Amino acid sequence: MKYVIGVDLGTSATKTILVDQNGKIVAEASVKYPMYQPENGWAEQDPSDWSEAAISTIKSVVEKGQVNGKDVRGIGISGQMHGLVMLNEENQVIRRSIIWCDQRATKQVEEMLELPMEKWMKITANPPMAGWTAAKILWIRENEPELFAKCRHIMLPKDYVRFILTGKYATDASDASGMQMLDVKNRCWSQEILDFLKVDRELLGDVYESPEVVGNLLPKIAEKCGLSTETVVVAGGSDNACAAIGTGIVREGQAFTTIGTSSIVYTHLKKYQEIPEGALHLCCCAVPGCWHTMGGPQSAGLSIEWMKNNFCRDLIQKAEEENVSFYDKINELTKDIPLGSERLIYLPFLMGERTPHIDPKYRGAFIGLNIIHGQAHMLRAIMEGVVYSLADCNEILKKLGTEVVSMRACGGGSRSPVWRKIMADLYKCDVHTLKQEEGPAYGAAILAGVGAGIYSSIQEACDAFIEEDGITECDLKEAEEYEKFHKIYDRFYENIKENLHALYEL
Repeated sequence: MKYVIGVDLGTSATKTILVDQNGKIVAEASVKYPMYQPENGWAEQDPSDWSEAAISTIKSVVEKGQVNGKDVRGIGISGQMHGLVMLNEENQVIRRSIIWCDQRATKQVEEMLELPMEKWMKITANPPMAGWTAAKILWIRENEPELFAKCRHIMLPKDYVRFILTGKYATDASDASGMQMLDVKNRCWSQEILDFLKVDRELLGDVYESPEVVGNLLPKIAEKCGLSTETVVVAGGSDNACAAIGTGIVREGQAFTTIGTSSIVYTHLKKYQEIPEGALHLCCCAVPGCWHTMGGPQSAGLSIEWMKNNFCRDLIQKAEEENVSFYDKINELTKDIPLGSERLIYLPFLMGERTPHIDPKYRGAFIGLNIIHGQAHMLRAIMEGVVYSLADCNEILKKLGTEVVSMRACGGGSRSPVWRKIMADLYKCDVHTLKQEEGPAYGAAILAGVGAGIYSSIQEACDAFIEEDGITECDLKEAEEYEKFHKIYDRFYENIKENLHALYEL
């Protein structure tokens, strides 16, 4: 029996799975790590936490699966996008990584716009954004010049982990799309953009397609993990691109929603398509020669975590006493709250916004609070607010002529029947769930299988192994009722953004 390993380097944890050649998950493991917020709007992580978690979980699944290391043919890695990792000439990490949700580089975005917006859209397919890698590079150069002077290699989070495993400097087209330096249509670095940013091409790794082999495990890593140096490591992809593979979204008209720390609605495109400025992100996808759109709030699951950590101590205690998940208690509390949370709306923008409005100064809010509202109303309003934002992105796709005919759900939020029902009613289509819950890690494993020659193509593996196990149907009457709340939600952006910007500037 042949095996592959999929590693998903997330914001809160690394999750790793061992998969046999028939697509069955044999073993899984995860390791959590912290996120540091030294100032409001900043977010950092230690790259060594990622690499240690990856090695630890790879070793764990090999041991749990009781497999011969020589039978593990390939490893694929999925990773959080946009994070900046810098190495010196000794390949040591220079500073903690500034990760995807960090919004400190707003001034640098203004500097980037000295190059006309049309140029950014034509080459990188996306407008400059504070959370993307290029702005972070400029921030470091301007604010920590002594550290930038030591930089010899710039990497994304999962590319750093792959470097630790193989010793190879590389990235893939899907993840590199989020660095703001890639020619997205032609899937290669843009020398014009690099020259404008004054970033040396030698700092960046070569760009691979996601299933391509980058290298083999280094001997010391193979020994640590109980594997062989013959085990190949493929380029892998961004978390969302790998989640698409792991949910079988590999053809035109297919889409999925993921609700994790952040949340997106993702659609597969077989041809490059220009998107109106900033309405949605357009990136290369993990299927070679294809692209995808994605959009959604940065603070989806993060909003639930914020609520949990600050206002739900009693609920945490009840969950522990009953030996159930905190999220099971949320479902229990919110399922009987009426649609619209009894006229309470939540804006899910704790870390600013990215789509459909690029606005790092926008912030979250509960609007409509009154004496009858309690914890359950606020939790449900958060769930609804996240999906209002996702539904806005879905509507943009329709206006561009892309009709989503199939919506699948993955990520932690997909386990919630309440959240799935809200999705179905606001998307106005049925939402399907899958037997395989680990979307990004499973997608990374499929990419490894293609790279190792176990599967002939990504589509072949997806068709063979990915199965639906449930459907949440849209209720048209409830969809009509939700539309009233959704329209009010959409008006809030223009109505209150100036005041939220003023608060931000104080």
